[in-house]
Amino acid sequence: MDSTATASLASLWDEVSGTQPDPDLWVVLATLAAALAVVIPHGLWRISRNAITIAHEGGHGLVALLTGRTLTGIRLHSDTSGLTVSRGKPHGIGMILTAAAGYTAPPLLGLGGAALLGAGRITLLLWLATALLLIMLVMIRNAYGALTMIVTGGLFVLVSWLAGPQVQAAFAYVVVWFLLLGGVRPAFELQAKRARGGAGDSDADQLSRLTHVPAGLWFFLFHAVSLCSLIGGGRWLLGL
Repeated sequence: MDSTATASLASLWDEVSGTQPDPDLWVVLATLAAALAVVIPHGLWRISRNAITIAHEGGHGLVALLTGRTLTGIRLHSDTSGLTVSRGKPHGIGMILTAAAGYTAPPLLGLGGAALLGAGRITLLLWLATALLLIMLVMIRNAYGALTMIVTGGLFVLVSWLAGPQVQAAFAYVVVWFLLLGGVRPAFELQAKRARGGAGDSDADQLSRLTHVPAGLWFFLFHAVSLCSLIGGGRWLLGL
């Protein structure tokens, strides 16, 4: 029994960590077009932005834990805003990194995903994403957030377990393109909102108070990370 279980686990690990063939170029381009189709139009972006919010708040939460803060909960709202609450010192490097992680998380996750896809590790990407979503679900503290996480995580589970290799590859490429492209837009939207006198307590403003560095420089960092991730990740996905 033990040897059978060990063999099954070894086989599962080989399947997850192994490489899969790269999809045809037309599939990569089609998934790029699909991602653009839900990022550029304002109406669809208002819905799809929920997925970027998951990555944004997940970034805050993950870095809070990695820097020794106590993560108390995450809330996702129907207007695509979110809130991550952690306990610890209200200043210092841990708080700074936690605040900076939000707008940088989606493009950096996209860049990491592009690296995995460039290495042919489609199954590993899907399983890692599913695991992160399930872990984040435990920290959700409101009904809308829980529903959003269940739907998103359930979709990843269905594709990871039931879909064929071609569908898995297309789904993985759409997700990574979406993170790379969708990670660019929020910082520009926030900057425009601040120019109109809104969002006075944004991540950039919090970082400015924590570091005494102007909020404009933090926006420069957000833009630099997202655009560099898009360029680098896009080259990996296109095989350039």
